[in-house]
Amino acid sequence: MMISPNNTPAVAAYRATAGLGGPEAPGGAGIGEGFEAVLGQVMQQAVGKARAADHATQAGLTGQMGTTEVVMAVGRAELALQTAVAVRDRMVTAYQDVMRMAV
Repeated sequence: MMISPNNTPAVAAYRATAGLGGPEAPGGAGIGEGFEAVLGQVMQQAVGKARAADHATQAGLTGQMGTTEVVMAVGRAELALQTAVAVRDRMVTAYQDVMRMAV
């Protein structure tokens, strides 16, 4: 599946939050919903890649898939998990920073 660099969920969320328009936030409305949708989509993709890696592993054990394909599927799932963990860590850090601010 080939995704254009200008047509990714992250780019759409950036455009929405920067007020550049786009399908998620015409005129700046619904910015929070766009962010939530992007995070949800990223998490669904991570879960999908983990499931694909599980299926690839099972297929590799039964001889239906080659070792290279199994390793690639597991590597994609690992990268997706690392990305999700990094996003989570950034969100927790941002929340902690906001909570430490003097009002």
